[in-house]
Amino acid sequence: MQRLKSPLWLLALLGLFWNAMAHATDYPDFVTLVEKYSPAVVSIQTKSEPKERSWRNHPPIPDNSPFRDYFKKFFEQLPEAPSRPQNAVGSGFIISPDGYIVTNAHVVEDTDRIVVGLYDRTELTAQVIGKDSRSDIALLKVKPDGNLPAVRIGDINKLKVGQWVLAIGSPFGFERSATQGIISALARSLPSDNYVPFIQTDAAVNPGNSGGPLFNLDGEVIGVNSQIYSRSGGYQGISFAIPIDVAMDVVDQLKNGGKVSRGWLGVLIQEVTPELAQSFNLSKPNGALIGQVMADSPAQKAGLKAGDIIVTFNGQPVHHSSDLPLMVGRTRPGAAVTLVVIREGKEQTLTIQIEELPEDSKQLQQAIAEPTASNRLGLTIAELGDDQREKNEPGVLVKSVDDGPAADAGIRAGDVIVRLNNVDVRDPSQFATLVKQLPTGRPIPVLIRRENGSLFLALTVPEKE
Repeated sequence: MQRLKSPLWLLALLGLFWNAMAHATDYPDFVTLVEKYSPAVVSIQTKSEPKERSWRNHPPIPDNSPFRDYFKKFFEQLPEAPSRPQNAVGSGFIISPDGYIVTNAHVVEDTDRIVVGLYDRTELTAQVIGKDSRSDIALLKVKPDGNLPAVRIGDINKLKVGQWVLAIGSPFGFERSATQGIISALARSLPSDNYVPFIQTDAAVNPGNSGGPLFNLDGEVIGVNSQIYSRSGGYQGISFAIPIDVAMDVVDQLKNGGKVSRGWLGVLIQEVTPELAQSFNLSKPNGALIGQVMADSPAQKAGLKAGDIIVTFNGQPVHHSSDLPLMVGRTRPGAAVTLVVIREGKEQTLTIQIEELPEDSKQLQQAIAEPTASNRLGLTIAELGDDQREKNEPGVLVKSVDDGPAADAGIRAGDVIVRLNNVDVRDPSQFATLVKQLPTGRPIPVLIRRENGSLFLALTVPEKE
């Protein structure tokens, strides 16, 4: 019997067909996800009533200005400036059948009226139960006639980079728009947000998506879409979502107490660079380097010092300086935690009682100093001023910086050098002695005070001077 020979091209075509079919079966069923879970997604329209504005609220005119009378009369004769209502749109999602809704705090900031649009085109007026600007989460409440469809909350610990996600929201006012993507990264720390370990995705998110849910393939909400990285104002491939466990923790506190409490340690920290790691005799860059301990803070009471490197917080490793604010912030005030620090090359364990983050310390808590690389050094120094000496502040004042090791390290005129090679600086004479004793060819730590903060620098004196 003679066999029929199939052309090679036909075999190749069949192979491609079966390969495509196999991959098609693995592709997520976004249609079912959208149909099943989008009813719990809402649009949020905000309206701000016009505020009274007048040209009479002119810029201040100095009393001694020769033109004061002229400009005052000029501004007073101008007509009233018209003002219009300001409308904005955002997204949100229902977390309970009785009408609790989660969205971003910035969506409902400075608004006079909030209208929530449901999936059946019903519109309900919403009340703000509470909002937290640090996490950018707000909790709203509407009064429905019956039970509303609510989302299911996912487990943040099961997230992995590369898994599929689905975003639903109202970009540019287009309600219940669905976009898909993958998780690009986890626990992203953004410069302006030290209390949120963001989920980074490539799902298309645009203005109006803010506050909307990020779903996994099981239809569970794993994040709240919050920010985009963009140079144009629109989507450019990177968006960020607040992890749902962070959001729900804030929601619980807002619902039960009306405000959010966060832990406070009271230190200014910076990243441990390879140069700083070498200067502190570490085998690798690791931990959060303390540049300053705030007065009357939990850190000061527990004995933490500038130059300590925190490597473990309450049993959790601190790999990067950005890890620490997240851990501290989520610790309840009053809790006693253990810290493992490296001090002068040796590990020490300290117990510290976390206090509540004061409202006026936000900038201090967010200060993560940018690392820069710190006569023999190329410096001109002087004693501190009378006011600083009266406060018994240590250090010497940098008057000018020429080319040399100090400039290479990042020391600037106006800095105060507080510690050199782990020795406190008292005065110019003692500083000169310390400089003569500096080793060459390897980085040594220098602690400086700059404006209202402190910063460690790595200073290397060349072997051949």
